[in-house]
Amino acid sequence: MYFHKNERIALFIDGANLYATAKALGFDIDYKLMLQYFRSCGNLIRALYYTAIAEDQEYSSIRPLIDWLDYNGYTMITKPTKEFTDAAGRRKIKGNMDIELAVDAMELAEHLDHIILFSGDGDFRSLVEALQHKGKRVSVVSTLRTNPPMIADELRRQADQFIEISDLEAKICRSSTNPLKEDQEPHIEPYDQNDKMFKGSDYDPNSEDEYTDM
Repeated sequence: MYFHKNERIALFIDGANLYATAKALGFDIDYKLMLQYFRSCGNLIRALYYTAIAEDQEYSSIRPLIDWLDYNGYTMITKPTKEFTDAAGRRKIKGNMDIELAVDAMELAEHLDHIILFSGDGDFRSLVEALQHKGKRVSVVSTLRTNPPMIADELRRQADQFIEISDLEAKICRSSTNPLKEDQEPHIEPYDQNDKMFKGSDYDPNSEDEYTDM
């Protein structure tokens, strides 16, 4: 993993994908530590976090997370989810932020030297290629250490640099042996990962409501 101190960098975070990756690896991300770490890597211009939210609910566990990140150095990009029922009659939530992330990355590219994409979604391969054609370096943060891997092979091959997120655990993740900070609540289980069905829950600054990315 390499960065240049004079690089203008930005983080583009696919929120649901990052949460699923961290959950699969069994650790919680400390978003303050993550921001501090990447600020030490170069000239951090933006940290953008993309997530869909259920607008029609009286309360959603993702809303306090959005507010917390918004007040602590992250730019939040959200849109309403859409509800649908699958073939088995199960209620699911649809919320894909790929287009929003791709458009923002292309628009901001002229102000950046190095784009850091937190996602393993193979649909981003074309975006990475387009950014490279603009002369930008692109790093992708995900993991190969799950079965199956969370990162698509075509995305990993296209990136200038693949960053294994589990290698950053000591730098950006909450330690289970340390007391929780005042602005962090105890961990809760926001969804059933096997069924991928939405569940409301209490606030966890490291949680992400589950929805499909169709």
